[in-house]
Amino acid sequence: MMDFLIKSSVCLLLLLSIYQLFLEQEKMSIFNRFYLLGSLIFSLAIPFISFEIQIEAIKTVNLNAIEIFPSSSVIAEKKTNYLPISLWTIYGIITSIFAFRFCRNCYVFFRKINSNPTQKFEGATLILVEEKILPHTFLNYIFINKNDYENRKIEGELFTHELTHVRQKHTLDVLFIEILKTIFWFNPLLIFYKKAIQLNHEFLADEKVVISYNNVPFYQSLLLEKASWNSNFYLASNLNFLVTKKRLIMMTKTTSQSRALLKKLAVVPVLAGLVFISCSENVGDKTPAEAKVVEVKPGEKVEPNTLPETDIYTSVETLPEFPGGLEAFGKYVQKEFKIPEDFVGEGNVLVSFIVETDGSLSDIKVIKDLGFGTKEEALRMMSKSPKWSPGIQDGKPVRVAYNLPIRLKIT
Repeated sequence: MMDFLIKSSVCLLLLLSIYQLFLEQEKMSIFNRFYLLGSLIFSLAIPFISFEIQIEAIKTVNLNAIEIFPSSSVIAEKKTNYLPISLWTIYGIITSIFAFRFCRNCYVFFRKINSNPTQKFEGATLILVEEKILPHTFLNYIFINKNDYENRKIEGELFTHELTHVRQKHTLDVLFIEILKTIFWFNPLLIFYKKAIQLNHEFLADEKVVISYNNVPFYQSLLLEKASWNSNFYLASNLNFLVTKKRLIMMTKTTSQSRALLKKLAVVPVLAGLVFISCSENVGDKTPAEAKVVEVKPGEKVEPNTLPETDIYTSVETLPEFPGGLEAFGKYVQKEFKIPEDFVGEGNVLVSFIVETDGSLSDIKVIKDLGFGTKEEALRMMSKSPKWSPGIQDGKPVRVAYNLPIRLKIT
């Protein structure tokens, strides 16, 4: 779970930074809309994407040859950890509150739709309400003041603006980001994504008005006049959403096709880099560049000066050993290995590592795990292991590659 949150948050932050620095100020709002939505989907999906990079693996001691556990396995005792239960309970309560707010606000809109007169208008449905409001849009519905509509006090530019929201289905974008905010309420980046998405919606609607009426000064003054209205509706597309200098400048700005194409293409290597960095996994354990694997057959003698400390052995006269032997290692596992709360079942977690000449462990990796966090726990436990008795070849400590199974059995 933590890996998912870290990877997705890093992607969200990077892609949003690219948008704000290089894309937002360019007049290519259609591309920007799908860039923002795609960034959200991409960032949530990338932790679940993986591909393998095959690299040469070092030759390790054969498990059957070692016979670490010839007749029994180390069985770790399960320990209850109440912290995850508490955290999930808190998450569930807060998420329920946000979900209730989301549903309540949707209900408010549908209640207005069902309790007020309606009027079909150019493919949309006008909802004529009594309260004094600015036009705003939710799904296929445009909410306007009934008196203003009947007395023809609503400018054509405002109708065009709201119809653009309807035809381009901007409410679906808002609902999507709001659902994400409900689930991932602890991630503040989604607040900035919502603002960027809604501001881009206004760029699109403003652009349609400018093309249709070709009177930028009048439209700008109209927006500034309406900006003083306090009518920002949750989940709706609002006429006066962020009437800022940035929005007014965008109405008169132009972006050349070549410049826009260049910036669009620049996004591709960024996405490719994120996929490669976040999703690639190394298969096998790569030997350090300066080391080589040495396999010594039983009874074979090797001159001491031919045993540099960088060599890694797969078979030696005296194998490395945990202090006190296998029985002591079993007790160490039972004491230190904290089985994740959700794990039930049995099987082996296979750990590989190198026992250095001083008995310390390096290059610790989990070759096989049982899921539910058993990999992370095995890595944590082995990293805390006391020093072993090093492997001996011809009377000299040498580096030895080692595989070690840890059997878990929880019913």
